[in-house]
This record gives sequence, structure tokens and C-alpha cells, in this order.
Amino acid sequence: MAIITEEPEPEQPTHSRSQISPTKPNNNPFSFWFYFTLSVSLFTLFFVFTSSTLSPQDSKTWFLTLPSPLRHHYSNGRTIKVQTHPDETPLQVFTLQEGPTSSENILIVHGQGLSSYSYRHLAKSLAANGLHVTSLDLPGHGFSDNSVEVSVEGGANGVFGRFWYVYSEIQERGLFWAFDQMVETGQIPYEEIQARMSKRKIRKPIDLGPQEMGKVLGEVIDSMGLAPVHLILHDSALGLSADFVSERAELVRSVTLIDTASSTKGAFPVWALEVPVVREVVVGVSFVFAKVVGLCCSKRVGVADSEGSRALLKGRDGRRAVVNVGKRVNSSFDLAEWGEGLKGVPMQVVWSAGWSEEWSREGHRVASALPQAGFLTHSGGRWAQEDAAVEIAEKISQFVLSLPKSIRKVEQESTPEHVQKMLDEAKSSGHDHHHHQSPDHGHGHDHYGDAHIHGANYMDAYGLGHGHHGW
Repeated sequence: MAIITEEPEPEQPTHSRSQISPTKPNNNPFSFWFYFTLSVSLFTLFFVFTSSTLSPQDSKTWFLTLPSPLRHHYSNGRTIKVQTHPDETPLQVFTLQEGPTSSENILIVHGQGLSSYSYRHLAKSLAANGLHVTSLDLPGHGFSDNSVEVSVEGGANGVFGRFWYVYSEIQERGLFWAFDQMVETGQIPYEEIQARMSKRKIRKPIDLGPQEMGKVLGEVIDSMGLAPVHLILHDSALGLSADFVSERAELVRSVTLIDTASSTKGAFPVWALEVPVVREVVVGVSFVFAKVVGLCCSKRVGVADSEGSRALLKGRDGRRAVVNVGKRVNSSFDLAEWGEGLKGVPMQVVWSAGWSEEWSREGHRVASALPQAGFLTHSGGRWAQEDAAVEIAEKISQFVLSLPKSIRKVEQESTPEHVQKMLDEAKSSGHDHHHHQSPDHGHGHDHYGDAHIHGANYMDAYGLGHGHHGW
């Protein structure tokens, strides 16, 4: 008899929901858009965070964020226009004057990454000693123009160029501008974008070399009537103005070199303002900037000086302009040969005695290359010397005042054509004026007075002489 047994059915393996889900494709579109939106948001936040250094800041906004000492410094100065190229827009150069206008003229030319603000104590000390001091911001520095507007034709080059253009469009017109256009018109505003890309105006950081800076110095000296001038060249200023001194020696009464050498481009390291990420940290964080200054430039620079220099670098393409100019400094010319061509120009070298042994040796090397120059030391650092302003001012004042008094060259303005015509008519009818009284005689006398104004005293009569500090 057969026995039938019922075997239990094998248990089906059970899988949890979590074990099955990886094998099924996830077609949820919201995940993609979530991660896409998150990525775009993070990317945008990064650019917003670094926008102060990646793009030019509105001038008014930038000015209002400056420390009050900087704004006060600006209010005491004036800007003048200089032309470096005939076909280009004139540049605005900031200048500031101190001291009696009838005294010897001093022109302070700053070094790398600095401005006239860095020498305000030195200028005041020189003025207190009876000298007329002019300090300026070279183009690309301080309150002078740091950028120029240029027209660009053709589309942006390369992927990065197009990306940068789109980013600038987002900054100008908003993140969702193109999206709004799509909603309103139903299509991407491709033609409008292409038209704007094909011909647009952009601002480029100043990029001037020694030749252009020499023209700037020449125009400043001529327009402000400073010749003959006693030049004070600090740091990299020698590399920027050496050619000018050689070519326009007739404008120069004496030269004082303060911690400047032909073999170095400047105390402040340009690479710290150029390398990505490093530059944002150096310019963006006051503590880091002060540390760089302390390590490379001067151990006793005050907070106001450090913060002032940093603030001027942060806005209006200041950082990029300083990098461009720093790369153009002539650091390879022969100092001995340069001095040989200026034997008739009195010189002195003022050098930091306590910065380092290597720097002291560099000072003696400079002095030996310029045998006609006196050599003095000071107790400050390499940069700005605001911590030793009074000491350095005394050395400069003694040197300048020991020289024979400068003979100012007064250039006569050419008499305007219509005034010259009246003068000629007055001469031809001079005999009649002695015998006849004309109704217009009084007017003729006034016109003669105008001619006198348009002559040698033209500048002073219209408030454009040495004492004018207007805007």
C-alpha cells in the first residue's frame, strides 16, 4: 500500500523594499532638478562671495565703504587729466599738495602697491620744514584711474570667455533674466545675447610701463608748474621713472632714492595679488594682509596704513592694475650707467639700516653704483617708512635746502589770436589815441588788460597757478 506524504512547499525568499529598490531605475525627475539647483546655487554663491575681487565695484559704493581717514585724504586733493596716448581717453591722476608754494618743489613718487596716502606723514613733515610737497597716485594706484574703457568687437573667445560674459550679464541683468525672457517670448533671447557680445564696451585694468609713467610724471610736473622739482623715488618707483629722469633731466633739480634698487621690483610680492585663492585671502582678510606687509615690507606699519592700502587694492580693479604695472617695472637697467648720465643732478640714497643684513648690503651696492650720491640710513622698514617719517623728512629737508635755490622757469602762454589782433590795432592807431578821445577808448584799455591776463599771468589770473587746489 502506497503512502502518500505531502511535502511542504519551499519557502520563497523574501526581499525587503530596500533590497529591491536598487535594481529598479529611479525615474523621479525632482531628484535631478534638486541636485542641479543645489549645484547652481553653490556656484553662484561662490561668485557672489568673490565678486569684490573678480569684478569692478561701483565707484560710489566703494568710496562710501572706505575708512574715514582715506576719504579725508581724498577730499584734500585734486585730480588732473594726463594724456599717455594721443588717441586714448585722458587718465585722471590724483594729486595732493602741502606746504608753501613759494618754496622748493618736492614730488613724491610711491612704490609698488602704495599710494599718496602711504606718505601723508612724510609729506606733512616736509611741509612743516618749509618745503612745497606734491604727492600723487600713479595710474593703477590709489584714487587715480585704475581701469580704462575699451570697445571690443566680436564674440567672446573660448569657453572661458563666453562663460565670463554670461557671468557679467547675470551680474548686470539678474540671474533669471534669460528665464524671464523665455517665459515672455517663448524662446531663448539668443539674438540679443549675440548682438551684445559682438560689440560691447568693457573696462580693462591699467597696464602702463615706464614710458607711459614717464609721460604721466612729465605732464604732472608741467601742468602743476613744479619744474625744477626735487624727486623722491621710493621702492619700485626707480624702475618706473628712471627713463623719465634721464630723458627730462632739465625738469629735475635733485633725486632722493629711498630703499629702491634696480634689481628688485618692490617690497610687496606681486604674486600674492595674482595667484587665485591666495589673492582673495590676502586682499580680503585684514589680518593676512597685515602679516604679508610685516614679513615683506615693514614690521611697524600701523593699522590705518595697512587697512588703507588694502582698501585701495580691493576696489575699482586696484589689485589687477597693481599686478599689471608691477610686471612692467624695469628691473634690469644698469644703475651705474644711469647714474653716469646724471652726473650734474644732485643725488642721495636713504636706506633702511635695520631691515636685514642682506638689504643693508644692497644699499651699499646701490651707493657704490652712484658715487656722486650721498648715503644715509634710517630706522624704518622698506615700505612707506611712515614709522620714520619725521626722521626721513629731516634728512631730505637738509639735503634739499643745502642746494642753491632753484630758478623757476615761467613759461609764457601764447596770446590768443583775437587779443593779438587788438594789440596790433592798438599799436597802429597809438598816435590817434594821444590826440583823440573815442567812445570806445575805455573798452580798448580793457582789452589791453585782457591781453596782459592771457600773457605771462594767465594761469594765476584764472586760478590755475601753484596755489590752486580746486577740483
